[in-house]
Amino acid sequence: MPYKGTDNFSHNQPERLGILVTNLGTPDAPTTPALRRYLAEFLWDPRVVEVPRPIWWLILHGIILRIRPRKSAQAYASVWKPEGSPLLIHTAKQAEGIREALKAKYGSNVIVGFAMRYGNPSIARVLDEMQDQGVRKLLVLPLYPQYSASTTASTFDAIANDFAGRRWLPDFRFISHYHDYPAYIEAMAQHIEAHWSEHGRHQKLMLSYHGVPLKYLQRGDPYHCECHKTSRLLAERLGLGPDEYMTTFQSRFGREEWLQPYTDETLKSLPANGVKSIDVFCPGFSSDCLETIEEINEENREYFMESGGQGFGYIPCLNATPGHIEALVQLVEENLKGWAVPQNDVDTLAARAACAEARKQATFPGRNDI
Repeated sequence: MPYKGTDNFSHNQPERLGILVTNLGTPDAPTTPALRRYLAEFLWDPRVVEVPRPIWWLILHGIILRIRPRKSAQAYASVWKPEGSPLLIHTAKQAEGIREALKAKYGSNVIVGFAMRYGNPSIARVLDEMQDQGVRKLLVLPLYPQYSASTTASTFDAIANDFAGRRWLPDFRFISHYHDYPAYIEAMAQHIEAHWSEHGRHQKLMLSYHGVPLKYLQRGDPYHCECHKTSRLLAERLGLGPDEYMTTFQSRFGREEWLQPYTDETLKSLPANGVKSIDVFCPGFSSDCLETIEEINEENREYFMESGGQGFGYIPCLNATPGHIEALVQLVEENLKGWAVPQNDVDTLAARAACAEARKQATFPGRNDI
């Protein structure tokens, strides 16, 4: 098969170091057709749903994609902004924050792009753009602090599949998790403390993470353990005792058992057990999205208050706050160690062009198409 190259390739093209920031994804619009396309891509990923393909194809196309898109479109419409989905908006701002910080230090020789695992901008499209800009060293940062095969590994799969069709591969590094990274823990702690300072503090802090099927843990996925470590480190930094915080899991799908305790069921039970006010924060979500805005701050808030709760505080995700950007930049720079930033000053490019032309004339005298 023909391997993908670069249009109008030149051997003296400026070389750059690239940072690719990725997140889960979003539909293109809060409509039923857009949700059907998005869910078809997302739910067909074997990393997300580990069910034999023929059986799952029948379930997905025969049942789920006939029912769920309409309901999901209504939920997305409730959180949609003029610029797009909250996840897209926040991820773009996070990438821009990292870009500005690195540009101030390294100039235009380091470029930062962002892509979505599902939907747009796609990983393949952004990798094309980066290759066209001369990226020869690539660091990928999936915005999943806790590793899971269903998220982090799926991102790696998408990049590996894309690389399999490329002619020239960049040097490559991949940040698989940062659940216990000190700057990330500190950014969350300061963010929560700032919220408490402004809005007051409730009886207990709930740390809610996206759930995964229990069988993933049983098969060796470290996600559950990494979530609990994040919670412990964050609680220690905030000075919370064991009775002042809890770890729960949200967003379960289907009938099989998922990681417990479930966020929704826990919130329904807390008032009867003496917890009348709660703060909820989602450490596994780098950006506010449908699962935090609609599911936690609306649906689960209602569960808690209807069950006898008297106070519910939702603490937004880190999003593109300065502390979060600073932590991500620090994480990126630490993972760039040992990679020299390419030099593309006028003299260097001129010398590179002269060298390339000399090689061409020595090897292919008289040829102008090389």
